[in-house]
Amino acid sequence: MRWLWLLSRSLLYSRLRILLAAMMKRLLLRVSLPLLVLFAAGCSMPSIPTGWFGGGGDSAIHIAESANKKANPNAPLMKYAATIRVTRYADARKAASSRTVGTGADRVSGMSGKDINLDQDVAATVTGAMKARLDDAGYQVSEAQNSNALFELSGSVKELSLDVKDRDEISIMVETTLKELSTGAVVWSGVVVEKNDRFAGISGNNKKDVVGYLRKELGIVTEKTVEAISSSLMASRPELFNLTPGTKPIPGVTVLVAPPAAAQPVPGAAAQPAPLLSAARVAAPAPASQPLSSAANGMLLVNTIPGRAKVYLDSVYYGLSPLRLEIDPGVHTVSVKLEGYRMVAEKVSVRKGDYTEMDLTLER
Repeated sequence: MRWLWLLSRSLLYSRLRILLAAMMKRLLLRVSLPLLVLFAAGCSMPSIPTGWFGGGGDSAIHIAESANKKANPNAPLMKYAATIRVTRYADARKAASSRTVGTGADRVSGMSGKDINLDQDVAATVTGAMKARLDDAGYQVSEAQNSNALFELSGSVKELSLDVKDRDEISIMVETTLKELSTGAVVWSGVVVEKNDRFAGISGNNKKDVVGYLRKELGIVTEKTVEAISSSLMASRPELFNLTPGTKPIPGVTVLVAPPAAAQPVPGAAAQPAPLLSAARVAAPAPASQPLSSAANGMLLVNTIPGRAKVYLDSVYYGLSPLRLEIDPGVHTVSVKLEGYRMVAEKVSVRKGDYTEMDLTLER
């Protein structure tokens, strides 16, 4: 009888195993089927980043500011009388495509392929960004050739690239020229360079991060350009802004052409050279024809690149460059310091009754 009991128990266990296997099979089919459908349709589902499935997709990104962006609270309430006609910037980069700005799209969630492309030409993107910045700064901006603009703005994009790596690297170089339409004379020309890098974080980049990074860095370039133009125009044509002439340096801008400040003569007063104080700071070097206040001294002109560096003469601080000093003749030690740059020190011989000019370049 025992063998009969053992046989029945064995048959029971076999049936239980078969039943359990059938149940597991049904459960796996119910779970796996939706996942398979999702995987197959993943490349065509707009709500899922295509980079997750390695499928195709559009890497084109839009970095132009939207029309309904928040207004600048510091913008002037009324437009200036300075009107500027903006012409299309030229793309002077050595890029394979006029829309390609970098590589590494395959490392960005929501993008595919290798290249990072804009949804429009780089030249059109920079032109639009510059127009928006000028308008935000209070200028009257136009595009029409028959407009009554006073100035014409043009330029070229020397470099605009973003490479997504372990650290995202961006480099932008834009040259801009402002001409007076009535005479064709160049009133301002300059180059703005912006280079930066960042760590995207452990989770990496997504498409929105790339758009925001490009928009931010291009905004820095346009802001510096417009600030430099405004600084020069306000000094030379104050009547267009209802302001007193004045200029200020713009970090990162190399000025190629800038208008001189308008002279403000005093009625009835004879023109006389400005008095020169010993070891006094001035805004720019005096011409060599200007006489010294004392024939027993010598004149030292100190220029630095970049400007506004601290100038020390024989370990004594005298002011910021550019600097003009009337000092005793002889050999002196000139040192210049600027935060973020290595100090430069040189010895210079100043001759009696003569001018000595020195240019010092600081390196990081």
